[in-house]
Amino acid sequence: MSLSNAILRGVSGAYLLQSGYGKLGLPPEAAEGLKGFASTGVPQLGGLDADTFGKLLAYSELGIGGALVAPVVPNRLAGLALGAFSAGLLAIYFRNPAMTREDGIRPSEAGTGLSKDLFLAAIAGALVFAPRRKGRK
Repeated sequence: MSLSNAILRGVSGAYLLQSGYGKLGLPPEAAEGLKGFASTGVPQLGGLDADTFGKLLAYSELGIGGALVAPVVPNRLAGLALGAFSAGLLAIYFRNPAMTREDGIRPSEAGTGLSKDLFLAAIAGALVFAPRRKGRK
């Protein structure tokens, strides 16, 4: 693994591990609020009960974060997992009018925190589309 990939994977993986760990044992009210917010971008999540959603979110972040920091997981596989997760986060951002300004792209004050997830999508793209080293299949 190259140093640049180790940095991309380490930073994003540690971020997701910390975020997922913080969501373990999420109180039902907090899980319900997150579920309502997430369902603006991914409507299928609205059908889950709050406890199931909270566990799904925490374990997803922990699993993807773990895959990113584990050097045995190939870059492309880790990047695809991160890409799928960040696509869901960006769907929430773009489908919620309160998150963007009138142009639908630039973040509003409320959307600035969520717009950072574009960096996770960029890291995912770098991992998925990075050239393979010679001698690797």
